This record gives sequence, C-alpha cells and structure tokens, in this order.
Amino acid sequence: MSGAPRYRMVLSKEDFKFAAAHFTLLAGGQAELLHGHNYRVQVELTGGELDGNGLLVDLERFKLALRAICRRLDGRTLLPAGSDRLRCTPAGDAVAVRLGERSYSFPAADTLLLPVANTSIELLARLIWGELAPELASSRIELLAVSVEETSGQRCIYEAPVGRA
Repeated sequence: MSGAPRYRMVLSKEDFKFAAAHFTLLAGGQAELLHGHNYRVQVELTGGELDGNGLLVDLERFKLALRAICRRLDGRTLLPAGSDRLRCTPAGDAVAVRLGERSYSFPAADTLLLPVANTSIELLARLIWGELAPELASSRIELLAVSVEETSGQRCIYEAPVGRA
C-alpha cells in the first residue's frame, strides 16, 4: 500500500469472544498444562475507497461471519491437528489424545481439531484471519488485521493484505 490516505475501521464488540480450553506446545518437547481462556477478538479493516453510500464495507455481513467463527470455537477444547507431536484418534464418542507421556480423552462433541501446528494465540489469529478474508474478497478492504487476546495484556495481531495470507 502506498502513502495514500486510508480508512481504518476497528471492531471490538463485546460478543467477539470465545471461551476455550487448550495447551500450547512449547520448545524442547514441553507443553503447558490443559487450561482455558476467555479469548477476545478484535479486527481492523483498512481500505482507501468508500462505496457510494460512504461505507468501507458491509459491516453487518462481516460481523455475522466473525460471530459465527467465535460460536464455533466457544466452549470447545482446541487441539492442533497439524502438530506432529500430538496424536488424536477418534474413539467412539470421544477423541483420544496422546502427547508424549500424557494422555487425554475428550468428548468428541466438545473437541475441535484445528488445522494448525499449535493452539498459540499467534496461530489462532492467523486461523481466524484465514476464515474472515474470503468474506472481504469483493470488498474495498485492502488489509485485514485480526487480534486475539487470551489474557489482559497478552494478545497477538496477525495482519496481511486481503488476497494473500
């Protein structure tokens, strides 16, 4: 993007949130203990042109998409299906999980296997970005930033031009 004037819309609604359990995989084969967070999501939409009504984007449609993502993540145990350190095996109505010496069994309906290598806030922000970006494909938005906060004062922002991850 050039130095031309831009509009930046920041959306940080009370219901852009989800509560979920997870454990972050750490260096050296370590991992956090299973725990939960009340995650908050904020987005920034940037573009240089407005439509004929003086609007940057169809906000209602965009907010519906973000709320749907938050609902899908809410109340779940998030597992990184893309990790080579974690083994997740469906076992009837459960998901058996093996991480080194640890083993877990989660109700399948309460578990969400995510296509990420880790359930870090960095990768959660990128995952949400990837789900939101197609909603903006035909819009005037040039840059999308997604922030995921897991605790007060600890968040990650993933931003990229719309059309590339």
